[in-house]
Amino acid sequence: MGNRKYLFLYPFSILYRLITDIRNMLYDTGILPSEKFSIPVICIGNITVGGTGKTPHTEYLIRLLRNEFKVAVVSRGYKRKSKGFRIVTPPSVVMETGDEPLQIARKFPDILTAVDTNRSNGIKTIMAEHPETDVIILDDGFQHRRVKPGLSVILTDYSRLMTRDHLMPYGRLRENRSNRKRADIIVISKTPEDITETERRVITGEVKYHTGQKLFFTKTLYKDLKPVFENVASGRNLLSVSGKKEYGVVLVTGIAVPDSLFRFLEKQFKEIIHLDFPDHHFFTENDSEKIKSAWKTLKSEEKLLLTTEKDAVRLREFSNFDDHLKRAFYCIPVEVIFLNDDKHEFDNLILDYVRKNN
Repeated sequence: MGNRKYLFLYPFSILYRLITDIRNMLYDTGILPSEKFSIPVICIGNITVGGTGKTPHTEYLIRLLRNEFKVAVVSRGYKRKSKGFRIVTPPSVVMETGDEPLQIARKFPDILTAVDTNRSNGIKTIMAEHPETDVIILDDGFQHRRVKPGLSVILTDYSRLMTRDHLMPYGRLRENRSNRKRADIIVISKTPEDITETERRVITGEVKYHTGQKLFFTKTLYKDLKPVFENVASGRNLLSVSGKKEYGVVLVTGIAVPDSLFRFLEKQFKEIIHLDFPDHHFFTENDSEKIKSAWKTLKSEEKLLLTTEKDAVRLREFSNFDDHLKRAFYCIPVEVIFLNDDKHEFDNLILDYVRKNN
């Protein structure tokens, strides 16, 4: 959202809007071509930069579809050092794939995960080399206009609705909020469980662009903690966050918006030191020293190191920790839950689209 402290950035937002509006107009009028594919393509993305929960919603779609269809996920592999098309497998390394695709490949080894900056080329390669594929999920592809998906889902964070935000760099919008009209489905993510029906109606009226769109609300479900370093996890199982009030925690995050996670953990533990790194941060030896120092600073006798699933992918490849710290390091998986029994309607929309177009 816009901040008066950065008001000097507002003129650059006007210029940014002009550029993105011209680009979208060229695609909307067909001057720049968008390619449609015979295989079902579901795009999940957003208009806001980061922090809306794309990966947990992508994982929701995978769980929904994989029992009936052969699923593939195509991502650009943000911050990877490799080029072109690449299949992501559990043994892959994060520098070659990006953290989110590697997270998906390790959680769902039964599906095909690939990275390609050129999503159109990625889809064509999968269709040619893996013709058994039934449906492709395009991760973070809403602004990739060269592909015309069969179904578009965009997310907006309840606490940072895109309709109340501004264009970059003054705000966090990647393009004009009116372009949400391209979406078939809008999901309000990270919604509080106690949202009232009146507030739901207000947000629906504000966010929906046209009557043909479907709008849903989801909340975040935090699951039991999992060891980050499985190779030193002998005898360790999933660890519940409940009943651990006496613990002190060092929380290590490198995600866009860690606020909701921090608020959740504040209610679970008596002491938290939060080390907040930039989104998709590659950890260094200097960072490990900060983590060790924070660990020593904790006053509690019982201690844990906590991080997110996405950060765990990057931390696993960083070995500059003693075994006792590795044994104390856990990540907290998240899933999404649809509010007000909307799950059935959402699931049917997705499944019907894939069945009819497969």
